[in-house]
Amino acid sequence: MLIDSHVNLHAPQFDEDRDAVIARARAAGVGLMVNICDRVSNFAACRAVAEADDIWCTVGTHPHEAKENPGLSADDLVTLAGDPRVVGIGECGLDFHYDLSPRDIQARVFRAHVAAARETGLPLVVHTREADEQMGAILEEEYARGPFRLLMHCYTSGAELARRAAALGAWFSVSGIATFKAADDVRAVIRDMPAERLIVETDCPYLAPVPHRGRRNEPAYVAHVLAKLADIRGWSPNEAEARTTDAFFALFDRIPRP
Repeated sequence: MLIDSHVNLHAPQFDEDRDAVIARARAAGVGLMVNICDRVSNFAACRAVAEADDIWCTVGTHPHEAKENPGLSADDLVTLAGDPRVVGIGECGLDFHYDLSPRDIQARVFRAHVAAARETGLPLVVHTREADEQMGAILEEEYARGPFRLLMHCYTSGAELARRAAALGAWFSVSGIATFKAADDVRAVIRDMPAERLIVETDCPYLAPVPHRGRRNEPAYVAHVLAKLADIRGWSPNEAEARTTDAFFALFDRIPRP
């Protein structure tokens, strides 16, 4: 099964043709999609897309948006996660590249998400950029307080953070960045990721893979990401599809496997 583990279908880039984009994904063989919440205040829009049987969603606030609700609590997230279409907590984390929210607020809001993931048992969808040391420290500190499952989404950080996260049992998702000509460093890290905990995503409408780079990304393009992952790991296309499908359902276990 082709699965896109990270879509942003409620984004305004899809307002003109959302239904057509979803139809193209299905026609391309995409059997499941997870629509990722960008901020709690936008959860209703994110959840609305997940009315379809093959689309699920998460609840959370991206680090860019952390300043919107610096007092966000784990209880707030747990309450929303009671919706049966919610299958993960996030996207959340640290982004020190743009610093669109103050770093201390990013960390505080991120820890609230970790607590919610621990309480609900749902996987934590983690965004991290240029914050390797701080991310590793928070994950290890929080894990010592009590285990939780986590997904390092669209992973482009360094090998050391990947090692630290893998030691905590993290899953990793590969995006269209792996297809970019200049992304040799990303591909090198992917080669060493745990084979049984690898999944794929588009992060649409962003990061369209080659041969669509520079255009709006769509879930239908996830097959290009899967093909590149197979190439990087030396897997056949069928093996890559089977491995990533198994890994997806092991992580997002609130979703019944067909």
